[in-house]
Amino acid sequence: MDIQTGQIVSTPSTLESLEKQLSCPICLDMFTKPVVILPCQHNLCRSCANDLYDSRNPYHFSGGIFRCPTCRFEVVLDRHGVYGLQRNLLVENIIDIYKQQLENGGGGGGLEPPLKDKDTKELMCQEHEEERINIYCVTCQVPTCSMCKVFGQHKDCEVSPLKSIYEVQKAELKNSVDMLAASNNCMQAMIAQLEDTCKTVEENSQLQKQRLGEKFDLLYAILEERKAQLLDHITQEQDEKVAVVQSLVQQYNEQLQASTKLMDRASQSMDNSNIAEFLISAKKFIAEAKDTAKNSQIQRPEPGFEKMDHFTLFTDDAEAMLAKMDFRAGDEEEEEEEEEDFEEAEEEEEE
Repeated sequence: MDIQTGQIVSTPSTLESLEKQLSCPICLDMFTKPVVILPCQHNLCRSCANDLYDSRNPYHFSGGIFRCPTCRFEVVLDRHGVYGLQRNLLVENIIDIYKQQLENGGGGGGLEPPLKDKDTKELMCQEHEEERINIYCVTCQVPTCSMCKVFGQHKDCEVSPLKSIYEVQKAELKNSVDMLAASNNCMQAMIAQLEDTCKTVEENSQLQKQRLGEKFDLLYAILEERKAQLLDHITQEQDEKVAVVQSLVQQYNEQLQASTKLMDRASQSMDNSNIAEFLISAKKFIAEAKDTAKNSQIQRPEPGFEKMDHFTLFTDDAEAMLAKMDFRAGDEEEEEEEEEDFEEAEEEEEE
């Protein structure tokens, strides 16, 4: 600061640093009002922020996100889009003061304009050390001096003033920078889209895993239910056959008891010493013994009655179908048809 005038005195390096701080990272020019401040505290021209947002939101949905081009911080916008971002009035005021000082910098020791041509150290020709480079050889695409054009290696070449080539190449470079900036914006948008795609893939994968688990749980439930039904069939026939056999056992036990009692009575009668009484009772016991022996032929189970082989379950077809089970594109109706076919196959196997 100048003590006598009280005004800011800046060196060219300070001006360059200030201009860099007041430059938009997208258009690389000084901020154009209005200037918006992002949640990460970086600044953008609102127009540049809008262009960046449009590249991420081509269908103009309400709200959206984009990443700060400086630090890659993800900025979430509400339904107002970039117009919902807060303006940085401090930066806008600094820009106004900077431009005003530049306009008034000629008289008063204030801020001076950026480096001018006269402040820049001029390059000298390597062949003619006392000659400054002041022309451009269009043929050889190199800057040179007037002596090289008159007497040197560029005397037969086409030349042009440095200023004109400077303006052309500066414009070309600016266009290239603009193209790079646009390309960077597109790549940033593409990166964000790819990141969103990765997130969507993970979400869809998790959803399909959940659905797959539900499908297998349903198959488990169907198999368990069918298993219980088939076990009930086996148990029912088992109970019926056991009841038949137990009934026959009871009948044989009753006849055995009756025969045992008759045998005991007949044995006691044989001990009777009275011949007349023995003859009378013997005739009766003989008739009862014959009747008992005759009626002892009770119905027996048929051969193979104890076998349960007819309950053998053939699962070869079902096992082959389950082994080949795989993912297939289709709607829910096709999936339901597959489940119905599976149930029908199980019913046929049971029959």
